[in-house]
Amino acid sequence: MSTMNISLPDSLKHFVDRQVADRGYGTSSEYVRELIRHDQDRQRLRGLLLEGASSAPGTPVDDDYFAALRKRAQGQ
Repeated sequence: MSTMNISLPDSLKHFVDRQVADRGYGTSSEYVRELIRHDQDRQRLRGLLLEGASSAPGTPVDDDYFAALRKRAQGQ
């Protein structure tokens, strides 16, 4: 695992310290890693949404679609 040092103003350092204490993180590094993971997830979701928005329209989803899906899920 690599090390990265960051500088924070006192107000942000206090905020991180409170989050670590209040939310059960062992260290500030754990808290920051969690924030980065959430940001990665958000960016991945945004990419998928943009990809879907720019794709061609698909098959309409109606009652028949869901009925067929239920049958497939039930193994029929």
